[in-house]
Amino acid sequence: MPIYMDRHDVSQQVTAEIVARLHQQDLKIQDQFKCKGMTYWFDEKRKAAFCLVEAPSKKAIQKMHRFAHGDVPNQIIEVQPELIESFLGRIKDPEKVQGAGLNIINDSAFRTIMVIELKAFSHKPIGITSSGSLRPRFTNTVYKKLKASDGSVVNRTENHFLVSFQSVSKAVKAALEIDYLFNSLQARYTGGRLSLKMGLAAGAPITGRKPIFEDTIKAAERMCLAVHGRIIASPEVRALYDSENPKCLADNGNVVSITEKDEDFLTRLFDYIESAGCDSNLKIDDLTKPLACSKSQMYRKMVALTGKSPQAFIKEYRLRKALTLLNRQSVNVLEVAYRCGFTSPSYFSKCFRKMYGCSPSDIVPGSFQSGVTS
Repeated sequence: MPIYMDRHDVSQQVTAEIVARLHQQDLKIQDQFKCKGMTYWFDEKRKAAFCLVEAPSKKAIQKMHRFAHGDVPNQIIEVQPELIESFLGRIKDPEKVQGAGLNIINDSAFRTIMVIELKAFSHKPIGITSSGSLRPRFTNTVYKKLKASDGSVVNRTENHFLVSFQSVSKAVKAALEIDYLFNSLQARYTGGRLSLKMGLAAGAPITGRKPIFEDTIKAAERMCLAVHGRIIASPEVRALYDSENPKCLADNGNVVSITEKDEDFLTRLFDYIESAGCDSNLKIDDLTKPLACSKSQMYRKMVALTGKSPQAFIKEYRLRKALTLLNRQSVNVLEVAYRCGFTSPSYFSKCFRKMYGCSPSDIVPGSFQSGVTS
């Protein structure tokens, strides 16, 4: 049977003990609805509970909750148990404390999500030493540091990490240690041909009907792609970190902490670029309406936030998209150029070579990744 996670937004009066009793009521009658309550999480601070249930359908879960106690979930999504375990650390109730009458779980599902992107600016081999390539050695060290900081690695490739942290302070500490390591190796081994970016965002597993943590992951990825800096933190991460530490995150010069206005601007920008960025008829003036600002305001904001002009940002987006197509599909260079908004194949090849150090025709599918999105 499929496995679902549901979300209950509860009132301020609801406590961890009350949620534990509601969970017990579900377990008593679950067989009537062919459901199996696996576990739950309760966020005391944000007053949200998340239940993990094996069930024949979403309707069966709604009926079970309604019959047991009347608290019907606000949202329900189907999930993969291995992802739940990777992000949240478990898929069943923790063992009851010996002698306890009720197994009260006061364990938040709120997580800090870290995205790490290691980007290459050349198709040529990088950092070959007597012990082998630098990149695998570096990523192996990164993996060890993440685990030592209680980070749960959800996904890992040679160029990308997706990591879940229960503690925002440990997430920031891990990012700073990784940045220090990279900085010490970069000049010595790579000649500046590798770039490291880390995005930190925080959120709940369910927001609407989207896949688990999708909004939080997307926010971290977008910061990696766009914001000027090596470690970029969302407003939520900054607020959480500042509440746990005497020294504010903004005081750390190695971390770029964006504001809520920055985050909103970035969301609007990417939402529009992802829908229209590869349209060859796109004009810079077209961005002003979705970004809700004048052309001059947009230019100043984009340069301040991304370090690039609107023209340069769009061109880089198109080139990243082109690299994705070349890596993943059997399509010719001409088709890729037109699909990514370039009307001149020769200009496309020139821009591609300038950015990646090789011709588009040199790319063998799967051979060269550079932090691109689909």
